Amino acid sequence: MKTITEVRWHGRAGQGAKTAALLLAEAALGEGKYIQGFPEYGPEREGAPIKAYTRISDTPIFIHSGVVNPDAVVVLDETLLDAVDVAEGLPEQGVLVVNTNEEPEVVRKKLGMKNGKIYTINATSISLEILGRNLPNMPMVGALIKALPIFNLDILLAGAKKKFEKKFSSKIVEGNISAIRKAYKEVKSE
Repeated sequence: MKTITEVRWHGRAGQGAKTAALLLAEAALGEGKYIQGFPEYGPEREGAPIKAYTRISDTPIFIHSGVVNPDAVVVLDETLLDAVDVAEGLPEQGVLVVNTNEEPEVVRKKLGMKNGKIYTINATSISLEILGRNLPNMPMVGALIKALPIFNLDILLAGAKKKFEKKFSSKIVEGNISAIRKAYKEVKSE
């Protein structure tokens, strides 16, 4: 029986994949879970493809590498679907969450995926509407929690508030929380 939940994040430098991976891990830590959250990138410039990872477990984690067989993959930029094999290592029952205005069936056909669950959300639109800039990471975290209910949405929102209120104004904190909530409600699945 698998005791670790593993998430691989695909994004472009500057979109917040690292922040999203860390936020998810920190929210789980607040629930007494063992966690890992880290990015994988080199000296990339803004816009270059990057990966980030999150591991959550009820028991200590002894793996210290990138996530090879994720339970879920989150894609923050749909152009990566043509540039990177985002579904690599995703098991038959895996979950794929993509930032796109396309329907899940279209993404499935494009990637040639026969199994797994696909969820789509226009996180770019949500972030532009609520935050005033293209920063899709927080809406994608909300969509992921709906697609892969690791824990309750309220736990995630409390973790986001705690993390962001140390650095940002209440307006930015509330904007991010609103973006998470909206994506949680609007994410589509087949």
